[in-house]
Amino acid sequence: MENRDNKGGERMPFSTKNYVMMLAGVVVIVLGFVLMSGGGDHTATQFDESIFSFRRITLAPIVVIAGFVVVGVAIMKRFKPSDKE
Repeated sequence: MENRDNKGGERMPFSTKNYVMMLAGVVVIVLGFVLMSGGGDHTATQFDESIFSFRRITLAPIVVIAGFVVVGVAIMKRFKPSDKE
């Protein structure tokens, strides 16, 4: 397989689409960690049941894993080179 470039050099390993997908994946990962965080004003003597909420226990880890999947796909996917890149 030949690497072609108008400038005679080697083709870059990632295209702009790869970088956009990676950035989107990182944003999704950060969103998942934000969903995991939280909590109110806690004292050492009171237990807060909100730590066991659906958002923190179920939704946030699914969002983080989805973000890692998006980043993995962005790294592995090879887009066809276009004339604009």
